[in-house]
Amino acid sequence: MENFEHTPSARGQVFLWGGIAAGLVLLLALYTRGFGLLARHAGEPETPLLEHRGAQIFIPESSSLRQRLTVVPAAEESVSGNVLAPGQVESDPARTALLLSPVAGRVKEVKVSPGSRVSAGQALAVIDSPDLAQAYDDDVKAAETLRLNAKNLERQEGQYRIGAVAERDLDQARSDHAQATSEYARTQAHLRAIGVPANAKQRSSLFTVRAPFDGSVTAVSIATGNMLNDPTQPILTVADLGTVWVTALVAEKDLPGVAKGQEAQVTLEAYPSETLKGTVLSVSDVVEADSHRNKVRIAFPNAHYLLKPNMFTTVTLFGPPHARVVLPTSALLMNNDRTSVFVATAPWTFERRVVEPLLQEGTRVPIRAGISPGDQVVIKGGILLND
Repeated sequence: MENFEHTPSARGQVFLWGGIAAGLVLLLALYTRGFGLLARHAGEPETPLLEHRGAQIFIPESSSLRQRLTVVPAAEESVSGNVLAPGQVESDPARTALLLSPVAGRVKEVKVSPGSRVSAGQALAVIDSPDLAQAYDDDVKAAETLRLNAKNLERQEGQYRIGAVAERDLDQARSDHAQATSEYARTQAHLRAIGVPANAKQRSSLFTVRAPFDGSVTAVSIATGNMLNDPTQPILTVADLGTVWVTALVAEKDLPGVAKGQEAQVTLEAYPSETLKGTVLSVSDVVEADSHRNKVRIAFPNAHYLLKPNMFTTVTLFGPPHARVVLPTSALLMNNDRTSVFVATAPWTFERRVVEPLLQEGTRVPIRAGISPGDQVVIKGGILLND
């Protein structure tokens, strides 16, 4: 009984030798690559999936890639010529005044604040200025000197007619009168340049800054008690916001589709349900150095002041449709920072072609440049060639 329990049965031996045989067969299959189905004759080179021939890629006849690539001719379709660009609301520069103080002095009173609506001629600030007082004094002295020189000239002319004075004295009187006239004209012009009446009867050192036109105060840079010494530093900003600009920032590549008079549509983040329609007022002749975008301006009436400077907008510039090559997004491959596709130049021979796609949502993308209608383009499996 003991020998019978520890000795393998005939059936067990059959299974044991069968397993060993199966293992040998498996090893042989792996060694020969599938029972000779993928085996090569001794010294025969393995067939590559693809071959590089300079800038081109060739797919051998025995390569499995041929079944995994889909190639179709590039089709041309009618594509919208609309240009989409970000933008913002701006005040009209021709109706925006940066007010300066023509005189130095101390700010005595500020009569407005940012957001104040003002009328033309309204007082905005009062400045106590020794410069203004000096200008008035200079004008008074010049006027008195002119009066005396005019009287002296008249007297000298009378004396000369009766021979009581020499011609030299008359010439001196005429010269003095001419200089006095010139000085008085200068002091009068100085007062007008400051912005005060040249012949005002009541004169003081208080200078009033006034609004040049109806508008809104958009910035105040002074406070009561400030000393003003820099005549080039703006103290207040007044803008007429009755009409505002929407400035679209158009990319360089879209500039050929933009022109003055073009229809435009504007939406604002502040009023998503509202759509503004207008026409392009101007297209800048200069591209912005920092963004490489061009400023395209559309004017809109703003009677209720709903459009506020610096609001963000989205601008659509409407252009006529035109024909472009359209490819499925599956054909586009990223190569470093460029977009490319593979184009067949001969049977099963491909080359990489850099293209310029237009930004557009969906599964099909218009191509600006790089592909011509009828070119055989790999639309599926191109990633396998993208090494």
